Amino acid sequence: MAGSSGLGGGARGGQGPGTGPGAALRAPRAPLLLAALLLGAYSLCALPGRCPPAARAPAPAPAPAEPPRAARSPGAPGLQVARGPGRRRFPQALIVGVKKGGTRALLEFLRLHPDVRALGSEPHFFDSNLMPRTLDGQITMEKTPSYFVTREAPGRIHGMSPDTKLIVVVRNPVTRAISDYAQTLSKTPGLPSFRALAFRHGLGAVDTAWSAVRIGLYAQHLEHWLRYFPLSRFLFVSGERLVSQPAAELGRVQDFLGLRRVVTDKHFYFNATKGFPCLRKAQGSRRPRCLGGSKGRPHPRVPEAVVRRLRDFYRPFNRKFYQMTGQDFGWD
Repeated sequence: MAGSSGLGGGARGGQGPGTGPGAALRAPRAPLLLAALLLGAYSLCALPGRCPPAARAPAPAPAPAEPPRAARSPGAPGLQVARGPGRRRFPQALIVGVKKGGTRALLEFLRLHPDVRALGSEPHFFDSNLMPRTLDGQITMEKTPSYFVTREAPGRIHGMSPDTKLIVVVRNPVTRAISDYAQTLSKTPGLPSFRALAFRHGLGAVDTAWSAVRIGLYAQHLEHWLRYFPLSRFLFVSGERLVSQPAAELGRVQDFLGLRRVVTDKHFYFNATKGFPCLRKAQGSRRPRCLGGSKGRPHPRVPEAVVRRLRDFYRPFNRKFYQMTGQDFGWD
């Protein structure tokens, strides 16, 4: 796990209690040239009659003015952005999964909120320690959907903060697997068919070693997380409702995070071409914006027999997941 080095450490304010040239020499940011000049002046003034008394005790430098805490962004009315350096903090909330479930859409929608600070990319905080600077009162967030299926992630996150709020965006595991395959296929032409990867020996046993299938075993992954966190630390967001009712799902997320319900229906419009909601006003802009071109890509045709076989396979896992979370996502 990444340590706290570089996080939450602001600049030191003012100088120490001493006065005279020695105090200036102790300033942590004094340039080497200035230090050398002061040392020379100190040596010269040590000789009798060579330095006026006033030079022996220079007035301390005035403390730097406190940077402004926040200002309005000219391109986004009502959106607060930091003008000062802010502080790097441990994330108080994480979108931990799942891949191809709608995590990117949720993050982009949440970034409309003035009290949420998050990087647009997946920072992999526990690998590279790249978190944005935030102001007091803002929530620092990260989205890395691979966490939900990474065995080491729950223990590392719990070690960082057992009070971290965890958001999991889930989607029908069959549709999610096909979407996952479509993404891989776009980057790796010539990939074997979805059917060949999902099953052993025709339509035999489902191959859970294939990550596209394994990710959809939500109940198994959640069991591992519950060894470290109580269920109350989780919010499970429906990827389907994030498309059909984005404002309603965002309302649940804002409540879970203890935020004002700032992101509402007025921020969305449905793009029939892409098949999902877009933002009327993107962060830092007055122009509407949809997610990138890779979102909403067409899925390859998968035979109905393959889809039906996968639905049967996932059904008991889905029902167990419904019981564990207290939510029926309607996938069966």
